[in-house]
Amino acid sequence: MSRRLVLTAHASLDGVVDRPEALLALDDRDADELGDVLLESRGTEVGLLLGRRTFETLRGDWSEVAWDPTGTARHLAGLERHVVSTTVDRSDWATAVLPGGEGLADDVGVLLKHGPDGDVGVHGSVTLAHALFAHGLLDEMRLVVHPHVLGHGRRLFPAGCPMRALHLADSRPLRSGVTVQVYRWR
Repeated sequence: MSRRLVLTAHASLDGVVDRPEALLALDDRDADELGDVLLESRGTEVGLLLGRRTFETLRGDWSEVAWDPTGTARHLAGLERHVVSTTVDRSDWATAVLPGGEGLADDVGVLLKHGPDGDVGVHGSVTLAHALFAHGLLDEMRLVVHPHVLGHGRRLFPAGCPMRALHLADSRPLRSGVTVQVYRWR
């Protein structure tokens, strides 16, 4: 196994991804089942690649948690954490800060070549996901599709995103109609 870049995103049926908390609130009866599925997928993660806003949220929510029955804080503490940002210059919670922009593809290439085998997860970080799509850098996409239409918001695939064929590698329906879909590029 080598390192792979894997995006995990919550999306509505109409493709809105920038308000996962709204979707999770609508599907709270799936919390335990969905939590188990997402815990399973975390098992292969050796690192994270995050945009600035998601990084700051995770750092604020999880960097100093004393009691955590989900194991999320312990999981995050054991990972390499890379933030793509032009405004964060250093952080004690980040393994590295990547400047993004024109050099993003090269920086991500270096990140994927060095370090332990496993997945480098991309969570949240819609702007970063768009840049990764544009450069063809993602190996796999795990979509948590909620059976709701939000009507507006940022979409997973922006206008002008290059067309690429995807292969459905796995699909797992939950009791509420939420599905966890795993796609790989052909």
